[in-house]
Amino acid sequence: MTTEALQTAQRAADELRSHTGVDSYKAAFVMGSGWAPGADALGEEGTEVPMSALPGFRPPAVTGHPGRIRSVRSGDRDMLVLLGRTHLYEGHGPAAVVHGVRTAIAAGASTVVLTNAAGSLDRELTVGSPVLIADHINLTGASPLDGANFVDLSETYSASLRAVAREANAELREGVYAAMRGPQFETPAEIRMLRAMGADLVGMSTALEAVAAREQGASVLGISLVTNVAAGLSDHPLDHHEVLETGRDAAADAGGLLAAIAAKV
Repeated sequence: MTTEALQTAQRAADELRSHTGVDSYKAAFVMGSGWAPGADALGEEGTEVPMSALPGFRPPAVTGHPGRIRSVRSGDRDMLVLLGRTHLYEGHGPAAVVHGVRTAIAAGASTVVLTNAAGSLDRELTVGSPVLIADHINLTGASPLDGANFVDLSETYSASLRAVAREANAELREGVYAAMRGPQFETPAEIRMLRAMGADLVGMSTALEAVAAREQGASVLGISLVTNVAAGLSDHPLDHHEVLETGRDAAADAGGLLAAIAAKV
């Protein structure tokens, strides 16, 4: 991380503290496409701040990403909920993509929970089901790291946090998430390639944020909500609005899972 990126994240965290009146946060939850209804289950809602009001944040550019940061109280813990994220395909570069995570960590968060909407490459990972991310394949062609910064990613997604999630829902399955640059959905040939590489899920986010969080020593939990079957595995064409609708229908139930996780991190 460059000095400039670190300083911008610190300024954003300082302003966030000023807006919310909270000195430090235990954890941060990044809510992906359609996940916003699940945020309501996380705890007692405090102040909500537009991301665009903080240094370094871009205004929301994608339907399903409200572009706000919410302060939430869960038991004796203060949490941050990022309602939306910047995607690499928006053209602002990796630093903008991971700025929310860096800001949350600068505000004290030692645990980062990344959620997303994903396509399923495994017929047993059904539409509407949450899936724990066990690992990822970064095919975006980008990294949030600068220079000779050799971050260990041998356990990008915390095994202990995945165990906490399974205590809340013993039926949770795990999978490998393939991160693509987008914004186009994948072709059937690309899906066949991803399956051959060992991917179970595919989407356009999360991987760079996970790398940035691990760079700063935060523990990471990733959860995909399966919102569609990947191209070539179904006769149904892919549509972003249907992805959002499916996410909204399932995210309220997934909110219970997030609340159980929030109580233990």
